[in-house]
Order: sequence, then C-alpha cells, then structure tokens
Amino acid sequence: MSALIAISGKGGSGKTTLAAMIVRHLMERTGRSVLAVDADPNTCLGDALGLEPETTVGEIRDAAIDRTLQTGPGMDRERAVQYAIQRAVVEGGGFDLLAMGHTEGPGCYCAVNHLLRKYLDQAGGDYGWVVLDNEAGMEHLSRRTTDAVDHLIVVAEPTVLGAKTAERILGLAERLPITIRGKGVLWNKVTEGAALPPAADDLPTIGRVPLDDRVQELSARGGTVFELDPGNVAYRAVGNVLAGILGIEEAAQRT
Repeated sequence: MSALIAISGKGGSGKTTLAAMIVRHLMERTGRSVLAVDADPNTCLGDALGLEPETTVGEIRDAAIDRTLQTGPGMDRERAVQYAIQRAVVEGGGFDLLAMGHTEGPGCYCAVNHLLRKYLDQAGGDYGWVVLDNEAGMEHLSRRTTDAVDHLIVVAEPTVLGAKTAERILGLAERLPITIRGKGVLWNKVTEGAALPPAADDLPTIGRVPLDDRVQELSARGGTVFELDPGNVAYRAVGNVLAGILGIEEAAQRT
C-alpha cells in the first residue's frame, strides 16, 4: 500500500513549492513511483513539477452531474467516472499528476467523491507514495476523498500570522472524520538566525526550510523544482524533514 502525505498551508507560504520538492525527494530517494494530487483549486502543483493537466476531477464531477460525461457502449456512469479519472492522470518521469480543480457548484458530489476515494485507494497498489497538495481549508480531506493520511505537513511562514494559521489548520485536522497518523508544522522561508514566533513553542514543529534566493527566483519565473541543484539548502532541508518523519529505514523498505 502507498503512504499518503498531505500538505496544507496558507496561500503564499510556499506550500506548493515544498509539495513539489517532496514529490521529487520521494521519487529520487526511494525509487518508488509517486502520485501527486493537486487539491488546490489554483492548480499550481503541475507548474512546479513541469506537467500540465488536460482536465480536472472537478470538471469530471460537473460532467457526471450534468450527464454530459461521455460513456462507451455498455458503460454505466460509475465506470465512466472511473475511466475519466484515470485518463485525467498526467504521466511524468517517475511520478504522475492528478488535478482536483474546483469543488464549488450546485448538485451533490457525494457519489463522485466516493468514486474518487475508491480510485485513490486502488492507486495504493500502483504507487509507493501519494502526495496531496491541499488548500488551507483542506476541503478535499473534509469531503472524505481519502480515508486516512499518514503524515499531515502544515507549511507556515515564521510570523505570528503564520503560527495562528498553522494552529487553526491543526485544529481543523482534529475535527476531520478521517484518520491522521502524524502531523506537524514545517516552517518555511526562515531567515538565518531568525527566531520562530513565541506561539511556535506550542506547535509540533517538524523542521525549518531556509529562505533561499534560488527557490524564490524559480517560483517567480515559473520554473520547476527539477531545476534545483540537489545541494540547494532549501531542497536539502526538505529532505532532512522527510528522513525525520518517515525514518531512513522506513523509506528504504519502500524501495
């Protein structure tokens, strides 16, 4: 079975860039394929990974509800949705991408969410890892599009507002109707020698990622994380965090 890592955080915290770094680390360090799920309506994870989704799960949902989803001979709606989700997966080198898209709109999405959860469960046999890039409200997790999260990483900037947002997200996670086995705050864009806000003392910190000019430059011009040198300080810091929360031996067992 695959392990699911969910990343959440306030807009502008660098969440999506760190999610893309995690995808690259898992792919390169474990040798297992990764399914990157872009669950943020802004659908920026593909840009950070260098892939462009042709359609989103939100569009598939709408087509299923409007009954405009194309079906083949003898294919019922359930099979049509499953087939459409499979076709929405964009293949990359060692990882694939699935974009969720928007979740708002009229009509009940319960049946389609059930099919999406079923697909993600089945994906456990095809991927070693699933990395879910969430928006701060964690809408997709609250809609139970998956039953369990192995690790929830909350990305926050080292400010009072960043700490308050991280605390709110962790509180929301406690109320979700799913199992979350481990969670913690990853402080991003930390300047050298800077202290974390006092509120950070009460939060489960799993690491710090330094503010890095190269990462900022790539983000500004729309570059991908694969352009980062393996020795980049921010990229190395993310790798150290993964080693800490997964354990070297656990990662080795999944290769």
